[in-house]
Amino acid sequence: MEKMIAFCGINCAECPTFLATQEDNDHKREKVAEQWSKDYQMQIKAKDINCDGCLSETGRLFSHCNVCEIRKCGQEKKIENCAHCNEYPCQKLNNFFAMVPYGKVTLDEIRKTL
Repeated sequence: MEKMIAFCGINCAECPTFLATQEDNDHKREKVAEQWSKDYQMQIKAKDINCDGCLSETGRLFSHCNVCEIRKCGQEKKIENCAHCNEYPCQKLNNFFAMVPYGKVTLDEIRKTL
């Protein structure tokens, strides 16, 4: 599957929520909800596991993506992802990278090619 890099550096095409949605697999949705509830100490239900990717304008989004400040900022700046931002890395990203360090790795690699 082709890479779809979210503003924060997550490859949506490798995200278990995106994959469960694209496969329309309720068993995978349940497993992701259970794992993420543990990992992020929040209550996530299988019905929340629906996403067509962060960059989607009209598709389904994981509940957090609807309120994500990183996504909102990237959309306002009309950038491909945060690696293309003059303010990279900002505090919003640094806070996110503390939880998802591979996002920084991805964005740093993209910046090297710009």
